[in-house]
Amino acid sequence: MNTKSIFKTKIYFGWWTVLALGIESLVGMGFAFQAFSVIFKPLAADLGLSRAVTSVAASAQSILGAFLVAIGGWVGDKYGPRWLILIGIVLMSMGCAMMYFINSLWSFLLVMSLIGAGASLGVTYLTDKAIVNWFVKKSGMAINIKFAIASLSGFIILPFTAWLVSNFGWRVAYVVGGAIIAVVCIPLVWFFVKPNRPEYYGLLPDGEIKTTEIDQTTMKGKNIAVGAEDKEFTFRQATKTLTFWLLLANGYVVGLVGPMLGIHSIPFLTDRGISSIEAAAMVGLMSVIGIPARLITGPVVDRLQTKYLRFLMASGTFLQAIGVIIFLLNKSTPSIYVWFILNGVGGAINGSVGIPLLVRYFGRKSFGIIAGIFLPLQLPIALIGPVYVGWVFDHTGSYMSVISLMAVLVTVSGVIMCFMAPPRMPAGAAEITNNT
Repeated sequence: MNTKSIFKTKIYFGWWTVLALGIESLVGMGFAFQAFSVIFKPLAADLGLSRAVTSVAASAQSILGAFLVAIGGWVGDKYGPRWLILIGIVLMSMGCAMMYFINSLWSFLLVMSLIGAGASLGVTYLTDKAIVNWFVKKSGMAINIKFAIASLSGFIILPFTAWLVSNFGWRVAYVVGGAIIAVVCIPLVWFFVKPNRPEYYGLLPDGEIKTTEIDQTTMKGKNIAVGAEDKEFTFRQATKTLTFWLLLANGYVVGLVGPMLGIHSIPFLTDRGISSIEAAAMVGLMSVIGIPARLITGPVVDRLQTKYLRFLMASGTFLQAIGVIIFLLNKSTPSIYVWFILNGVGGAINGSVGIPLLVRYFGRKSFGIIAGIFLPLQLPIALIGPVYVGWVFDHTGSYMSVISLMAVLVTVSGVIMCFMAPPRMPAGAAEITNNT
């Protein structure tokens, strides 16, 4: 098989995939998920909805999206992730455009479900699958460069969305976001995401020097994977390990943390008299402050023994817990900045380890279905979490009880991570197959 000219460059093609998916995630994640926090209050006021009911939109995003991620993970493992990511981008773009026309709760939930379905395919585990296909020893660095680029969405997309809402209204903001998603993301994925592993194109993981014959390249790629402890669990084998279920339990424990710092963060700040644009910048600070932490932690992850990854992950989570506690002890605007900074750094450390840990624990072959199955399994808390946070505010006029609960949950999450030891290898799990 002859390699195409796009592969014949000094820069390993996998790095172009990382750059493209970083930008694609920045735009898609920014407008499909993060911008909702900016639009939350004006949308609720326009449609006459309470915060609990408005938060149901996040649950609506989770329902269809959770099952699509699981199915998409399986399909992506078998046929490659590119077409599924492209379908997700189209759905996100269409959903954002349709937000202009909603005028009722039901149309709102329907369109948000469409956006969630698109985001689940376009900017979640399938993008990670596309990257880990190309990296083994450098997977930590590759994944975290992607996330570092995507983290700029908080610094770029949130203030831009707040400006659009302030000047043109939330409906126009969504339409503009949908157009940007389509124009920017479709070409990036089409040209820089390939459906197969590098061995298929006569290349090797991590940019290793390739051999002249494809069968020799495939064999050397298998040797690289074995040398990097790239176990190849099937999905069924993964579910028989304690680690898999601890990962699931951890998702339930932190299920309330995401809605508070995602959907309700800007409403929380504007309730305290902070302008929407300044609030968007404060939330964006969490993302930007984590970029150096990701870029530093990524190479550390690649050099750290697999058995120690969980402790590095837990350290980031404990840092997040300290941030929440500092705010609870003071409750001032400066303490919010400290909280957000520590949360951004801790979340970046935690997130830096998450995907590489899954790859090192369970392998590349079934990564899509193993990672993707957590969303439908965690669907109950994904449905309840956002609505619960909104319900608490509707009944108390404050988010403080939820924030207090966050401190406990994040601490418990860190403890659970310390027990997530590398899974024991079932019979046959160590075999690196010929499926590329």
